Amino acid sequence: MEFLIISGLSGAGKSQAADILEDLDFYCVDNMPTALLPKFAEFCMATGGRYERVALVVDIRDRGGFTEITESLSELLSLGCEYRILFMEADSDTILNRYKETRRPHPLQSEAGSLEAAIALERARLAPLRSASNFVINTSATTIGMLQSEIYRMFVGKQGERPLFVNVLSFGFKYGIPAEADMMFDVRFLPNPFYIAELRPKNGTDKEVFDFVHSHDAARQFMTKVKDLIEFLIPQYIEEGKHNLTIAIGCTGGHHRSVAVAQALSEHVKTIGQASECIHRDVRK
Repeated sequence: MEFLIISGLSGAGKSQAADILEDLDFYCVDNMPTALLPKFAEFCMATGGRYERVALVVDIRDRGGFTEITESLSELLSLGCEYRILFMEADSDTILNRYKETRRPHPLQSEAGSLEAAIALERARLAPLRSASNFVINTSATTIGMLQSEIYRMFVGKQGERPLFVNVLSFGFKYGIPAEADMMFDVRFLPNPFYIAELRPKNGTDKEVFDFVHSHDAARQFMTKVKDLIEFLIPQYIEEGKHNLTIAIGCTGGHHRSVAVAQALSEHVKTIGQASECIHRDVRK
């Protein structure tokens, strides 16, 4: 079982880190009372693999304070539960600005007397935990995408190896533009099988229609250019932190041209190592 403790300074991004780890199949619990850590670890270990990856956010918000955190971590080791610590931090000015933006009180502000003093006090109290940490991330100049890339590198591997799920959606413009599309292509410039009597009752999933659409030079050139664009964009979207990409292909009615092009594009996406699903929104209308 992989057991990860997420700790660090208030306002440094612990909850965002937990959200990212949850996307990487960690079972995450934010702000768990530190006194419950050993019992929770026992429960996870007793489930026989049900909880393979667990991440728990513990920090100075706990009423037991830093002493209880260290005691609970020691008890984890006595139970035979190996753990690693991810420590989140940022420079004091950054944390100060984040608190001013959110207008939330710092957990130690009433004790320290001012926000600046609270930040300094928390940093001093958590210094031993930082020294014992396996991973330290400073988020002072980090975007969400950069944070995701760093966490992915630490706990999975190279960011570029993560697959992006690509939805390829065919649709008919007469039924409206799909709101969920990240990018959209209009293929109404292609010859329309609708005007061929034997192809009209079929759709782009049928071989006759598929072959007709892709037999034209315009379709072949279009597919070459779109494939090149998608192959360029996918690594950029992965680096930025995107998990899902929806590509919409539209024609007049969503029966023939858009369906055939979407089918071909989805299959190409799979050949370059990305998961893909092809959905034909309007093919039955």
